[in-house]
Amino acid sequence: MLLIFLTKMRPFAQALLTLLVFMWWSRSDCYDPLDPNGNITVTIDILQRTLDGYTARVTIQNYYQYRHVDKPGWNIGWTWTKDEVIVSMSGAFATQQGNCSSLNFQDAHCCKKDPEIADLPTVASLGKTTVGCCKGGLISAYAINPAKSFSSFEITVANLGANNTYFAPQNLTIMAPGPGYTCESLQDSDPTVFPDIGGRRQVQVFRTWKSICTYSTFVANKAPVCCVSLSTFYNPTITSCRLCSCGCRPTGQNATSCIRESYNLPQADLVNSLDLVKCTDHMCPVRVHWHVKNNYVDHWRIKLTVSNYNYKKNYSDWNVLVKHPGFSQKSTAYSFNGTVLPAVGFAEEVALFWGVSYFNEELLQADEDQEGSVTTDILLEKDLESFTFRNGWGFPRKIYFNGEDCEMPLPDTFPMLPNSSSTLKPTSDCFCLLLLLTFLTFKTLKYFWF
Repeated sequence: MLLIFLTKMRPFAQALLTLLVFMWWSRSDCYDPLDPNGNITVTIDILQRTLDGYTARVTIQNYYQYRHVDKPGWNIGWTWTKDEVIVSMSGAFATQQGNCSSLNFQDAHCCKKDPEIADLPTVASLGKTTVGCCKGGLISAYAINPAKSFSSFEITVANLGANNTYFAPQNLTIMAPGPGYTCESLQDSDPTVFPDIGGRRQVQVFRTWKSICTYSTFVANKAPVCCVSLSTFYNPTITSCRLCSCGCRPTGQNATSCIRESYNLPQADLVNSLDLVKCTDHMCPVRVHWHVKNNYVDHWRIKLTVSNYNYKKNYSDWNVLVKHPGFSQKSTAYSFNGTVLPAVGFAEEVALFWGVSYFNEELLQADEDQEGSVTTDILLEKDLESFTFRNGWGFPRKIYFNGEDCEMPLPDTFPMLPNSSSTLKPTSDCFCLLLLLTFLTFKTLKYFWF
């Protein structure tokens, strides 16, 4: 109907309406209803004035609840408004120095009009570090580790002349680590206030610029990056990931490995956007499997498994977000960390899971024999008024991996209850204990009699 309507409008009106539709669709793609306040905020605080410039602190704060910055880390860039030069930097480095021969700053750190800056590694020498830096570009999701959800560095800017008129940089960009983030223009904000002397004194900076960057899956990825498969104890049918969930397997190819495009990068950076993954019917780098394992009187048990089909990529500090009404009751994950996030306006609760430090916080790459995987059992209390296995109630409504929406199977392919039974009798703990005691008693009597 929209296309028919557009063809009957004048060209100018058609163009205007098309632009409005595109803007609305683009903003809706950046908006995540499960994390409505999520963003990355870039703050530039001018700490000190100099003869022809200033010293500033740049902070990258991640407010996304379950989207983190993975390896190889963040990369931030901008365009100077005037003829600014970065004389020195601590806590980060400019990837190119540029041509400083025409300036009086031949030892300057960076003379480029459009510098690109990356974080220092964790092994950086003390003389080059500053507070909040040197994490290899990694930034945690806010809900998982707020203390590691930011990164910062300091720069000394010069070549502004004696009038000391400061201009905010333009065209702010951030790669975290790939594309997908769109940043607003840096705007003047209320000056930041820092605590001093153990919080007894408040120190205010000279000036503060801020920009909010939001993420779009459509801008970032060529195709989805994960899919979901399902199974249950009451039905032998396994619902696999949908065919071609993340792309289609090359026809006539019997190889075990396939090349897959991941990020939407320019043609010059095509090599950096390629993933080597296991050839499958779904062609997803990651699969999340949800298995309904047991049914007890007042609890039920799930087994959640995340598999990595990448041959050359590990996922550090991974996380999985599950949307299911069962998480409105108490739940226990045995091998993952977990928490329930606020779900404003949704009937289903949202649970966030991530790895345990020094145990399974890294999802390893696949090899020729098997995929890398992490798994846990999840025990959930029952809400007896709503709990059922009918109509696929036991399966998740949505699953996200590292903030990316996973492709769900179609509801009509879910494993259903057997036709001969509309309900499943739960396993009673007391009944199981009685059977065990009977068995042990029988074995003991048999030993003495014979």
